[in-house]
Amino acid sequence: MPAISTGKVLVSGANGYIAVWVVRTLLEHGFSVRGAVRSADKGKHLDKLFAPYGDRFERITVPDITQDGAFDEAVKGVDAIEHTASPFHMKADDPAELLDPAVKGTVGILESARKFGTSVKRVVVTSSTAAVINSSPEPQVLSELNWNDHDVKEVEEKGRAAAPGVKYRASKSLAERAAWDFAKKYQGEIGWDLSVLNPPWVFGPTIHEVSTPDGLNASAHLMYEALTKPGVAAGAGGACWVDVRDLALAHVRALQKEAAGAERIIVSAGPFSWQDWREWFILLNSPFRTRRLFTPRDEAFRALVYFPFPSIETVY
Repeated sequence: MPAISTGKVLVSGANGYIAVWVVRTLLEHGFSVRGAVRSADKGKHLDKLFAPYGDRFERITVPDITQDGAFDEAVKGVDAIEHTASPFHMKADDPAELLDPAVKGTVGILESARKFGTSVKRVVVTSSTAAVINSSPEPQVLSELNWNDHDVKEVEEKGRAAAPGVKYRASKSLAERAAWDFAKKYQGEIGWDLSVLNPPWVFGPTIHEVSTPDGLNASAHLMYEALTKPGVAAGAGGACWVDVRDLALAHVRALQKEAAGAERIIVSAGPFSWQDWREWFILLNSPFRTRRLFTPRDEAFRALVYFPFPSIETVY
């Protein structure tokens, strides 16, 4: 499909941490945005936040993304879709709490685009490196060619007994596979192509509505608890990360660049250790400073956690 440099973009889950930045960055680059939220109450903050953009921002309510036809009206008259809506938390007992909205929401919005998105030229799905990596103890070199089948199998075998992180990673892997399968199945009749972005841990400023720490996105919430609550572990050392503002820009570039079509793109700024964040809090004189030490940071550690994920500039 040709590049999309202007027009109207549907953003699902528009009140989410990443999605609000996607909406803002799209507006800053001249696009109009239709933001889908679950209820009118969840959209009030967006109305205030994006009021300076006038009628270039509009809001639509999609109460349940798992329902058939949930996005049928939302996709009408838009030029592109940014599908960001998917649960990210570690509290699910039944795996279906994560798997159903992730998979059904993704397939549902693609089906709506197939049936009613007559002007849609590209769909961008926000996936995750959770769909790439897995919890296998064996060392691996990973790229966009890899898929997380290990955690999917573990959820199938253990069900509710699977670890929370395993359930989440399985949901991202299954949802993304469903998206690619859908695009392949209907490639002869749909007028749009698919692009998928796979970020690792996402950190950065918060502009979505947050009244308590529980309203933070999962990455920031884990950091907050690790820094403020005794006995809460942030994880073994660290991982890779991306700034939410860069990820939002990647969503815009995925529309603007023709080459992004039919591509799976890992968007990563590089490695981090939890100790990095602790030291930044101290330098910034943050109220969340802590005397606690995390796993030491050194070059050997960085070599172990730095997966060769190409940044968006490599592809674009």
